[in-house]
Amino acid sequence: MADRPNIILIMTDQQRYDSIAALGFPYAITPNLDALVEKGVTLTDCHINAPSCVPSRASLFTGYYPHTTGVLANGQHWQRTWVEQLRDAGYRCVNVGKMHTIPYNSDSGFHERYVVENKDRYMEGRWYFDEWDKALAANGLVKQQRETYRKREDYRERLGAFDWELPQELHSDAFVGNMAKWWVETYPQTEPLFLQVGFPGPHPPFDPPARYSEPYLKRNDLPLPKPSVQELESLHQELKEKRQHDVEVDHDSVVWSLDPSSEQMQRLWAHYLGNVTLIDEKIGEMLEALKARGYLEDAIVIFTSDHGECLGDHGLIQKWSMYDVVTRVPTVIWSTANRFEGGRELNGLCQLFDLGPTILEYAGITPPKSFEARSLKSALETGDWTPRTHVFCEQIGDVAMSGGVEFMTGVRSDGWKLVHFKGSSDGQLFDLKNDPGEVRNLWSDPAYEAQKRELLDVMRDWLIESNYRTRDVMAGAR
Repeated sequence: MADRPNIILIMTDQQRYDSIAALGFPYAITPNLDALVEKGVTLTDCHINAPSCVPSRASLFTGYYPHTTGVLANGQHWQRTWVEQLRDAGYRCVNVGKMHTIPYNSDSGFHERYVVENKDRYMEGRWYFDEWDKALAANGLVKQQRETYRKREDYRERLGAFDWELPQELHSDAFVGNMAKWWVETYPQTEPLFLQVGFPGPHPPFDPPARYSEPYLKRNDLPLPKPSVQELESLHQELKEKRQHDVEVDHDSVVWSLDPSSEQMQRLWAHYLGNVTLIDEKIGEMLEALKARGYLEDAIVIFTSDHGECLGDHGLIQKWSMYDVVTRVPTVIWSTANRFEGGRELNGLCQLFDLGPTILEYAGITPPKSFEARSLKSALETGDWTPRTHVFCEQIGDVAMSGGVEFMTGVRSDGWKLVHFKGSSDGQLFDLKNDPGEVRNLWSDPAYEAQKRELLDVMRDWLIESNYRTRDVMAGAR
């Protein structure tokens, strides 16, 4: 066993926990991720720090909460990461695919970056040509994106679900998987490797090649969301306005519907899951290449996502809310050299950014004392750990937030969740034991006033402690 293992961090974008067969969703075709679950340790209650791409990733790659990083919405500038510490410690640091740093092409501690960004960039970074854009242009092709999808007569009816009609190998997720495989097969091995592979999917547009979605289109047993009229009427005003906003504004080529048909929902889920299957296939190929080159003789392989996706649950599409379908992400960690026992679960609350200090410790690096993230290394090796009592999530105003709400803050324990909406006297309170689907909002029920007050107190104390703990983080910028 080497002193420092190779570390492979595979991330998808906008992937729900319940999109992998081995994690309890038998409808999914995910043999390679299933094998990873079988061999690794599954974190069954890993929650993100922010329900959108940029702030979630900024927290993961810095070790701090969004209010500490100052990155609370998409499009905000960030580029410094703990990857720099891996580079300084002698790791070869390579990124293939999506990191979503702003600017996109900052080095962020990597020796090499092969940047592939969101599939549909309409405003933010629209004219930035990433590696995928260059490949399409070199083949004389025009990327399928909002401008082309809008020309379809059925554009508004598709809910963001389309077929990729260009060469399959030039789909963004196939391209990222193939490029990662190419790098592994061609780079001379001279040092321990930190490889971050960021798949752009299954983030919308939901547009895998047809052969991936067809098996799901044929199924008549997919558990498609059917929110009740009562639930839709009880949504927070901000979420009601988000529903209407998503009908009027086509973010990421998705035009939402307030009352989608069963046919529309079948197609939406089929294309989403088809994109997951495509990614699963590419992960399998990449792991085989890593194995053939010897990288998996001693490696820590981590699979996760930056946040989930509503996909019709609660009558909503995409993220920008704090339901578990958005905040809870699939997270699996595998030691190929038996540094810790696999084939098991770690049950208990943790946060996505806890992966950062875990990676640093396996690389022989002591995480900064100011980190708000907590290493899971001891938990993985001994199983003896103290889960977090609460996890937290934050989101400042973004493209799909309205209703006078400037800032959302969520706190979740094993049994309860509270969401505070700045600018609103209303909020959300859910009893997760008796209402795991988060349908019945108890915020205004006087019988639960004490529980609401307890969670608001936890939120206040967390912010005070966080401000105290990170008081010197920005010292170098003062």
